[in-house]
Amino acid sequence: MTIKELIKGISLSVVLGGLAFIISIWVKQLDAILLGLIIGMIVGNTIQLPSEFNKGIGYTSSKMLEFSILFLALGVNFNYISKIGGMSFLYVVIVVLIVLLLSVYISRKFNMSGSSTYLVGFGTAICGSSAIAAVAPAISKDKEDIGISLAVVNLIGITGMLALPAILNWLQVGDIRSGLIIGGSLHSVANVAGAGFAMGDEVARISVTVKLARVALLSPALILYSFLIRRHAVKNWTEHFKLPWYVWAFIGITILSSLINIPESAVKLSEKTGKIILTIAMVAIGLKVSFKTLYNSGKKAMLFGLLIFLVAVLLLLGLSSIS
Repeated sequence: MTIKELIKGISLSVVLGGLAFIISIWVKQLDAILLGLIIGMIVGNTIQLPSEFNKGIGYTSSKMLEFSILFLALGVNFNYISKIGGMSFLYVVIVVLIVLLLSVYISRKFNMSGSSTYLVGFGTAICGSSAIAAVAPAISKDKEDIGISLAVVNLIGITGMLALPAILNWLQVGDIRSGLIIGGSLHSVANVAGAGFAMGDEVARISVTVKLARVALLSPALILYSFLIRRHAVKNWTEHFKLPWYVWAFIGITILSSLINIPESAVKLSEKTGKIILTIAMVAIGLKVSFKTLYNSGKKAMLFGLLIFLVAVLLLLGLSSIS
């Protein structure tokens, strides 16, 4: 492919991605990544784009998705694990592991077609959109599945952010348990912060710390999930290590950022850059997702996502009552 063949599709994705990011700055409640996906879907479903846009859109949806996770990796730090205490971290590990195993089991048991349920499961287990962006290139070639999974986890995350504080207040579980449940179950850091602050500053502090410790599990979870999904498809155990280069690069960067004291300004700049690139990739993915496909495939993915989210909440509610 030449630059001339790619330029139109890339340019359209960049312009729409920039629009999504600017709107998200003005309207703080809107997430740029989700907004990019929505804008892409609206444009793709209302305007018949000429065929010369296709190669550039396809290139943007794959390559920019890969590069975005490299920038996002700098914010994944294993040091947060030590800040939540051994028992709380054990509970988080148990819940993440069960959600990952349950996602693979249900997807196969009920012969769910496509990779959207796998992606929803991983996004629910770790950190929503960023987790999906990290695992998608390794396990999914279908851009519509990626778009559907992103829409699902964001919708469930927003719903959970609004519902959990009310439920936990009604159950009167206390600040520490509330922080553990919110930080251990909700999808994105923004969801966690929103729900935490709705219950008070102390709950917000605990829940965000727990969430960041959960995000630190992204690298090992990525390796484990890839193994679980591909274990019947490989002939030799060495093939499990044949992950795409950007996955190994992501893991390497997370390890480096945990060992070296990287300035916070550099981490924030890297995360913002990664979010901008991911937003552009989401626009390109959205341009290829039809509303009909979203409706037909999204229903199963939504039910699946709600099920495993509820499992995570109930597990944390039960485990946190032990101590």
